[in-house]
Amino acid sequence: MKPSAQPGAEVRPQGPAAPVPSSIRFTRAICGDLAQAERREWWIANGLGGYAGGTIAGSLTRRYHGLLIAPVASPLGRRLILAKADATVVAGARSWPLFTNRWKSGAVSPAGHIRIGSFHLDYSTPVWSYEIGDHRIEARIWMEPGAHTVYAAWRLLPQAPEQALSLRVTLLANDRDHHGMMAVGGFAREIAVEGERLSLTDKAGVALRIRAPGGSIVPKREWYRDFALVLEAERGLDSIDNHLCVGEVTLPLLPGQWCGIGASLNGEPARDLEVALARRLDHDRRAVSTAIASSPAMRDAPPWIARLALAADAFIFARPLASVPDGQSVIAGYPWFGDWGRDTMISLPGLTLATGRPQVAHRILATFASFVSQGMLPNVFPGAGDRAEYNTADASLWFFEAWRAYFEATKDVGALRAVFPVLSDMIEWHEKGTRYGIAVDRADGLLKAGVAGVQVTWMDAKIGDWVVTPRIGKPVEINALWYNALRIMSIFAATLGAPDRFGPAAEVAKRSFARFLRADGEGLYDVIDGPNGDDASIRPNQIFAVSLPHSALAAADQANVVRACRRHLLTAYGLRSLAPGSPAYHAHYGGGVLERDGGYHQGPVWPWLLGPFCLASYRVTGDAAAAQNLLAALSDELEDQGVGTIGEICDGDPPHQPRGAPAQAWSVACTLDAWRLLHQAGPDM
Repeated sequence: MKPSAQPGAEVRPQGPAAPVPSSIRFTRAICGDLAQAERREWWIANGLGGYAGGTIAGSLTRRYHGLLIAPVASPLGRRLILAKADATVVAGARSWPLFTNRWKSGAVSPAGHIRIGSFHLDYSTPVWSYEIGDHRIEARIWMEPGAHTVYAAWRLLPQAPEQALSLRVTLLANDRDHHGMMAVGGFAREIAVEGERLSLTDKAGVALRIRAPGGSIVPKREWYRDFALVLEAERGLDSIDNHLCVGEVTLPLLPGQWCGIGASLNGEPARDLEVALARRLDHDRRAVSTAIASSPAMRDAPPWIARLALAADAFIFARPLASVPDGQSVIAGYPWFGDWGRDTMISLPGLTLATGRPQVAHRILATFASFVSQGMLPNVFPGAGDRAEYNTADASLWFFEAWRAYFEATKDVGALRAVFPVLSDMIEWHEKGTRYGIAVDRADGLLKAGVAGVQVTWMDAKIGDWVVTPRIGKPVEINALWYNALRIMSIFAATLGAPDRFGPAAEVAKRSFARFLRADGEGLYDVIDGPNGDDASIRPNQIFAVSLPHSALAAADQANVVRACRRHLLTAYGLRSLAPGSPAYHAHYGGGVLERDGGYHQGPVWPWLLGPFCLASYRVTGDAAAAQNLLAALSDELEDQGVGTIGEICDGDPPHQPRGAPAQAWSVACTLDAWRLLHQAGPDM
């Protein structure tokens, strides 16, 4: 294997210079502190629904941590395939482990994190620098774009005196659903070794091929028992896992030369690790370059926005269908979410249009259009042999807003003409009534939604038969979206020269929307005409009555909404889901399933809502710079929990500790899109 042109330097992508995302780097003060190093997680994806993730300490704290998690049986039937590749540096009789493990007994052994001098991201690639005396060893993990292939590589940096070193890598495999746990003896594979290659084959012929270029592999079949997953324990879930050691790799560790392993479900991994790494970096560079070149606003983007543009790439994945062979969709969040209709439509502008990929936006819209049924978009996208679930009142309405954003960006009249009958039919279904009580109330032109036992808005936590926030009646954001959809359709009809039957309905809804106004000036009711009357809970759902392009509110009422949200809900990292002081308010998110889901929308801060708040604030004040500055606090989130991305939620009370999924599509997308739109609206910043 050829050495790097500049041993010890960063591996740079090929081609012209690209904008570099914000530097994310931690030194030994963080890396050597187990609590801090485990708090921070790296996540990478391959564009096919597969991913890899772990802590910067090298320990496993979630059931979802591993080097290769890939969909095997269905588009998102993801399974943990390769858990770890634990490396130990060997010099004669001495050895130094570069990895960390937690055990059921409470022991942390070995504690390889104490040897980490630094950790950083090179684009999306996690990079560790280990210190052993005078020796400096760099380690990297990356995924092949468009393949279920992962690489783990190490190289000795050449500053140290020459000494014969080798690397011993222990391969820990698995074969379980990524939501599950593995019992000892829970799976068996045929293990075969030939030279530098090892293969694991199941009865169906599915094979994992592992290659160690220039090394040797000894097959093993030994269970490593009782890994303790501390974050699963915190979540009140099973927290003890087991992995099968299938082999041990020995590699020479030479100055400036990469050594390591590749593991793939798609045939042979590449032998040239440096070239494979360059492919990953080239992919990342193109994602950032495309985003930055997509608009004048993005060309002015600070490095943290460039970092978000790269983070956005991880959520888009291939979703081929018979009707849309090149179909694509959006992973709502890593590690446990799939593709959801609501999250996809909310995220689409930020993930695709703000990043200069309108063709991806169109493929996603076309993919979902093929699943429209009775005027509704699916909430949970079906896997192979599954049926789509349509229990959502808002995904369908966000579909109109996504089409508006797409058409505004592309002026693609052909695509609009093709989808217009579908959109018109969706409006008609909402007017006459569709699933789950979703129908226009003939008395006021507003949209009612919800039936007992079903959660149909984004506040969708459900535990058994208990819907935590049922919101049956006329939810405020559903009607803000309904009015917005009618106005969009009126404009689309004019664009296509079609009869406009939507404008009059919009006028009726606009007049009736005044029913949401609270007499005390604290913004809007959250739900009106519910089973128990009007719900005066102060929630962030009202912000969409101001942030969406078409608002049914007068300017003074818009200002009251923004003022109420600012006073009660605004934090540096997003909007609280319920005002403090409310009887159901949860200051902190945690505990077992009942406690967590019971408080999911009862106080935690949601970063995705900060973008809409900032757009609403700009609409009211006209001060784009002030609104954009509010977004800047989220740049701090890039260095906490999911490094380089933004997570799902934070605690409602300070210091707003990050919780939930460490990487969330709409958190990234809404921040990115709001920053772009505000920059376009304001003066140069």
